[in-house]
Amino acid sequence: MLRNTSSIEINCGIADVFRLTSNHIPEWSLIVVEDETLQRTEEGVGTTFRTVTEENGRRMTFAGVVTAWDPPFHNAVRMEGSMFAIFSEFLFETTAEGQTRVTQNSEVFPKGIFRIILLLFGWLMKKSQCDASRRELESLKRFCETHTGV
Repeated sequence: MLRNTSSIEINCGIADVFRLTSNHIPEWSLIVVEDETLQRTEEGVGTTFRTVTEENGRRMTFAGVVTAWDPPFHNAVRMEGSMFAIFSEFLFETTAEGQTRVTQNSEVFPKGIFRIILLLFGWLMKKSQCDASRRELESLKRFCETHTGV
């Protein structure tokens, strides 16, 4: 399993950052190219969706479910794909300066042959995951700071 935690401060209010983070993923994400809600629940938890990612020309499809939904403070999802299962959560808090700190915690569970690859090259994959997470949050920051009216 690969674990990663990354944070960034965004110069926008917490409600806007939560909404933009949760509802506009393909617009700010560097790897998510499709995100479709399949069945929405009234309370948010249990909502199912399909996400397609593309990285280095390789597309992967994930079936997901919302596991936590507490606007504007917390959301979490579990996604299952053919090569990986992913748990990802976002925590949102207002800083003393009035910005919003977004913290993303993620755990990636490789399946099949990818478990062996993780054992052999986990140290390299960890660095790659940290770099990708930082780039994703920087993209989220740019999006939020220019799209608060969306």
